Amino acid sequence: MMNKLVLAFFMLLTLCLYKAQDTLQQENNLSHSISEPPALSAKVPFLKKEWVQKSIAPTLLFTASATTWGERKNIRDIRNRYLPDFKASFDDYLQYAPAATVYGLKLAGIKGRNNIGRVTLSYATSLAIMGIIVNSVKYTSKVERPDASAKNSFPSGHAAMAFANASFLHKEYGLVNPAYSIGGYGAATLTGLGRNLNNRHWMPDILAGAGVGIISTELGYFFIDKFYKNKGDNLSLLSRIESNGYPSFLSIKVGSALATTNFLKESELDNRKQVGFDAGLEGAYFFSKKWGIGGDLSFSSFPIKPQRLTLDDEEHYENFDITTQSLGFLNFGLGPYFSHEFAKNWEVMLKATGGYSIPASGKIFVKSEHIGTPDNQLELATYKPSKAFRLNLGSAITYKFNPELGITAYAEYNQIKSTMNYHFSDLVKDDEEMNEVFNTSFAKEKVRYITIGLRLTAYF
Repeated sequence: MMNKLVLAFFMLLTLCLYKAQDTLQQENNLSHSISEPPALSAKVPFLKKEWVQKSIAPTLLFTASATTWGERKNIRDIRNRYLPDFKASFDDYLQYAPAATVYGLKLAGIKGRNNIGRVTLSYATSLAIMGIIVNSVKYTSKVERPDASAKNSFPSGHAAMAFANASFLHKEYGLVNPAYSIGGYGAATLTGLGRNLNNRHWMPDILAGAGVGIISTELGYFFIDKFYKNKGDNLSLLSRIESNGYPSFLSIKVGSALATTNFLKESELDNRKQVGFDAGLEGAYFFSKKWGIGGDLSFSSFPIKPQRLTLDDEEHYENFDITTQSLGFLNFGLGPYFSHEFAKNWEVMLKATGGYSIPASGKIFVKSEHIGTPDNQLELATYKPSKAFRLNLGSAITYKFNPELGITAYAEYNQIKSTMNYHFSDLVKDDEEMNEVFNTSFAKEKVRYITIGLRLTAYF
């Protein structure tokens, strides 16, 4: 266990040094990349490819998170033994320090990678990606915090924010002076350490959050660089990149999710088809101009409207509202993609993917003015959909602003075969009339829905 604890802290404390080394490597290659643009046909060793090198730190962090998962309570016990009363709020503020440094340097007139307008676009895009990833996983995994205050522990939002901001500082000023990178990642490391010492997060939460933060900033810059068609306003610091000519892409998507079936028909907790939202990331690598392999990571959520229940007998007549927490699905998929450019700047794409859906569990409440609790409600039951296979069929049409960036309208069909398991509280079990109304312990629900929306698509 101690080996895993050492590994966890080692990952955080040395990340800033890794990034500083990465910066020095970029400086060493800078003159070559500007004066001699790489030929499209030149073969680059796999480990030296840009996307591989950018993936090293997040991959190590995610690996460390998985490695320490089984020991998270033992790690917490060490904290409780030596610093049981530790409480400090520096982590609430330190997470923003690297981003504040970027804007401070910009306002002071110190030139970095980009001008302030482009900096803000890159930063906003990074935070949007981070928000989608963190909240999708948080409210699907529902891991309880170590202080038992809530079930939204994994991954750490503070760590994700801190490392996204540190990567932001590294992107803008790492090439000016590696000390900026060291300072930024050092502040992020202290933020993550603070979340653990304050007993607000398990160590795996912090490691995973750090990985999400770094990836989010890399993706944010990836999209905005495509929009501007170069790697920075100040090209004396950075080199240009070119597309390989195939429709390989990475995209951010958001849209509406329209159910074609009532997800809660069998349990009678809803009498209508649900309408929700869909958001996530999607990408594909094409081996030719027509065919490729790709997949998506998306989160779909469906709010459930309260239902009115009336209990009527000789002794009393009473109305209750039955409130069901929203249904959520974290989806992964992989499969073939087909692309066809049918006109200048216009492209149509088809896909068929299969994968896995991880639903979020939730609670069901009964609410009435006659219930003697502060919020006039009691927990009626909990529901837990089973993990299941997900089929996803989709089509999309893209208008390209330039060879590297486009806006995409998409429509997809999703099908998930999930069994809904219910665990009723003593309130139902001990009440004969409610027992007759709520007598389902499980139901095979048909989860089928269509998503329509827009993607911001970057080609590489």
